[in-house]
Amino acid sequence: MFWKWSLRLFVVFLGFWLLLDLVSRLGAEIFWFQEVGYLQVFLVRLVTRGILWVVVASISAAYLLVNLGIAQRLKYPRSLNIEPAQQESVFQNFLSRDYARSDRTLTPQVQGLKPLKLRWLLPLVVILSLLTGLMVAHYGQIAISYWHSPVDDASLPIPASFRPDRIWQLVNQIVSQIWYLGLTFGGAIAILIFPGFLLTAIAIVFSAIFGLVLFQNWAKVLLYLHPSSFNSTEPLFGRDISFYIFSLPFWQLLELWLMGLFLYGFVAVALIYLLSADSLSQGIFPGFSQKQQRHLYGMGGLLILLVALSYWLSRYELVYSTDGVSYGAGYTDVTTLLPAYTTLSVVAVGIACYLLWQTFFWKPKSQYRRLVFYGLGVYLLLVPITGFVLPTVVQYLIVEPNELQREQPYIQRTIALTRQAFNLDAIDAKSFNPQGTLTEADIQKNDLTIRNIRLWDERPLLETNRQLQQIRPYYRFPDADIDRYTLKTEATSDSPTPTAKQEVVEGGERRQVLIAARELDYTAVPQQAQTWVNRHLIYTHGFGFTVSPVNTVAAGGLPEYFVKDISGDNSALTTSSVGIRESIPIGKPRIYYGEITNTYVMTGTKVRELDYPSGSENVYNSYDGQGGIKIGSVWRRWLFANYLKDWQMVLTRDFLPETKVLLRRNIKQRIQAIAPFLQFDSDPYLVSADANRNNSDPDYPNGKSFLYWIVDAYTTSDRYPYSDTANEGINYIRNSVKVVVDAYHGIVNFYIADRSDPIVASWSRIFPNTFKSLSAMPVTLRNHIRYPEDLFRIQSERLMTYHMTDPQVFYNREDQWQIPNEIYGSEARPVEPYYLITGLPTVPFEEFILFLPYTPKQRTNLIAWFAARSDSVNYGKLLLYIFPKEKLIYGPEQIEARINQDPVISQQISLWNRQGSRAIQGNLLVIPIEQSLLYVEPIYLEATQNSLPTLVRVVVAYENRIVMAQTLEQALQGIFQPEVTPPAAIIRPVEEGNPQ
Repeated sequence: MFWKWSLRLFVVFLGFWLLLDLVSRLGAEIFWFQEVGYLQVFLVRLVTRGILWVVVASISAAYLLVNLGIAQRLKYPRSLNIEPAQQESVFQNFLSRDYARSDRTLTPQVQGLKPLKLRWLLPLVVILSLLTGLMVAHYGQIAISYWHSPVDDASLPIPASFRPDRIWQLVNQIVSQIWYLGLTFGGAIAILIFPGFLLTAIAIVFSAIFGLVLFQNWAKVLLYLHPSSFNSTEPLFGRDISFYIFSLPFWQLLELWLMGLFLYGFVAVALIYLLSADSLSQGIFPGFSQKQQRHLYGMGGLLILLVALSYWLSRYELVYSTDGVSYGAGYTDVTTLLPAYTTLSVVAVGIACYLLWQTFFWKPKSQYRRLVFYGLGVYLLLVPITGFVLPTVVQYLIVEPNELQREQPYIQRTIALTRQAFNLDAIDAKSFNPQGTLTEADIQKNDLTIRNIRLWDERPLLETNRQLQQIRPYYRFPDADIDRYTLKTEATSDSPTPTAKQEVVEGGERRQVLIAARELDYTAVPQQAQTWVNRHLIYTHGFGFTVSPVNTVAAGGLPEYFVKDISGDNSALTTSSVGIRESIPIGKPRIYYGEITNTYVMTGTKVRELDYPSGSENVYNSYDGQGGIKIGSVWRRWLFANYLKDWQMVLTRDFLPETKVLLRRNIKQRIQAIAPFLQFDSDPYLVSADANRNNSDPDYPNGKSFLYWIVDAYTTSDRYPYSDTANEGINYIRNSVKVVVDAYHGIVNFYIADRSDPIVASWSRIFPNTFKSLSAMPVTLRNHIRYPEDLFRIQSERLMTYHMTDPQVFYNREDQWQIPNEIYGSEARPVEPYYLITGLPTVPFEEFILFLPYTPKQRTNLIAWFAARSDSVNYGKLLLYIFPKEKLIYGPEQIEARINQDPVISQQISLWNRQGSRAIQGNLLVIPIEQSLLYVEPIYLEATQNSLPTLVRVVVAYENRIVMAQTLEQALQGIFQPEVTPPAAIIRPVEEGNPQ
């Protein structure tokens, strides 16, 4: 009695704890989404997922349990003794009321079906039980992968359906792992011993898994219900591409669910019938009764109907084939597999209709019943012949002897649709023939380009920042980002600068800078000071940022700073001039939301927050921003204490009625929680701007904080027909959304940057209050948007192959490109895309672009360069400049080789690389100026201990000359004014040669 009451109390306590945990999670999430203003997004997702799980799990459980219950009622009793040689009248006695007498020997011989002896019965039940085990393994793997995935992850790929190819993969996987093989056979044997209990338990588990599959794929269901037209069709079926993006994934999900449901139901019911009457013990199964046959006909009809749907969907999945010379359906797929899948689907529909007709209009005697079984046998024989044998024969005998001619139209499809999917068809391709006629006058004419040549790379600048600007150990600069600002005056420095005379243009001068946020890294707080109060109440935010011009050098070869330090007075940060302070708003640059703010904090408490250090003391502050959720009341404290599993929140006496908790302060986690259906760029960047000058924009509070994070967001898919999949597993991408996060208030705004994208149009209809027009973004922020590097990398990777639009050239891969290598430090690595302020050929003004050069495959000379524009009305325009193939244009690897082979330069680098220091060769920049190319590489010197990189030399290469000097100005003089070259410059001629 005691144990029973203890068990009941435990169950009640466990249920209450789970309910409390669920309520606290739901309540905390509702409060958080209400705080950020996206409660509708959360509720739509919550309701959609809840409905999907309940509906799918309920339908699955009802179907399986009802059919298993019917099978239990119709199966033979265990008391039935079976003898194979009995008269037909015995079956009639079996159906009478006296059939249960244990001393009666019966043989229920069924018309049309003979009894199964042990030599047929045993393999049949073993195969069915093993098939059940394979299904458990397949759907179990799906459940485990989904269980370990984030609940809101909308980019999960659709798992493979339980088709013959998947079964073969599972068999190979099981055979290769002994423990897996033993577990599978052990499970199959257990099903044979305890069929009733295990089959019912598996049915319940499967129902929950089916519900989980649809639960996790809520985004695909919503997109199916809200499709948007692409206004473009694919060439094989002539269907709008929206069918493949929005509809096909939903039908594949439906197939995954119903195939598992109907197949398991059929197998489980068949096993119950076959194992009834102790058939294995007695060595014979008496045959299926008419009611059992009718039951199996109905379930088999539904299963065959799903097989027909599977083959019908396989027709459309041919556009993702990887078996041919190009991505998508090739000659063999179209001429062999497509008609084969169509035929198999139509025949399966016919068989399913007959089985279902027989189920509803059962006739004890039917002359066609035996033909159906023969038809099923022929159908099973046709599956491998049409799906494997015939395509193999066609490929080897028809396609391969004349592959180019056969595959040419399909190659053309792959090229065209891949270029569409990655927006490569929007590239404006032009010829570019460097003339080598650049003069000193051209250099002066392109003064803005020269003044913005980047000499400081991100890595050495961050190393220097960490030494000079972190102020305290608990501050950290996690990243530095390239941006451009219009400055009213030019900062000056007493140190030599690498530029020519710099003029101030009307309205300000455009400068390329590196901006880095000084965030708070709580893990760097001394271990003895890592208390709960410090973690959540005192160390709450970072403070300030640095801004450095990319091309100037301060005393000692260190970076020059436009914005730096923490001033300790009302000015907050130190600026290099009044003009800089007027151009870059400073305010009170507190960073409560950033890239490494991974802790939740409480503000408005009795404990004052650390603001910034000032000399030997600290300055404290209280947060007055709009972020956070009030937890002053007792019940809210309990709610969030349970949600965060932090019971100090209940016990502390430091809270006040106005106390707030700030959650999800990491900007990536913050925007991912709001819009999990978007993919986000890996590099958020900080912007300092007055976003509400006129005090008229409610999305941007007019206060003393001017720091914002801009994050690029993408809509992606892996379902674009004929589009070759990139390394990221996607074959469609658009930079459709720009996200702005207030670093102080935590306010998040989503702006549609590409209204032509149908996917973001669908999401806009699903969540109508989430997205704003890009024109609604404040101009001061819009001036800082830039073409994202992640998208540019994906496009540039695809462009290496898909710039070839001629099918024959593509087939031969005779003009494939590659991204060149450069020496960084002492190691070779691929050139990364980089931002420049430069003038494009035929464009009369300088602009901010993202740039990447190309070389031919397995060669080192330049063949082209790819650029993306970022300014104003030209934002997003892509340009490709192709060099003449008959002329040598030096590539980065050739220039690096010339630098490292020069006896004087290499000797100087070797001297620096002595014990205690090392020379770092920075990014080699290829800079287009007029109709020529200029190569610039900075060289840094750093100590092996306590690294503090300094810029010591600049290498400039142009045509047949290479110069290394202390400054860029001197190096350019060495190139274009050799008669006045400073003594420190080194000039070496470069021999002319041919492309290798």
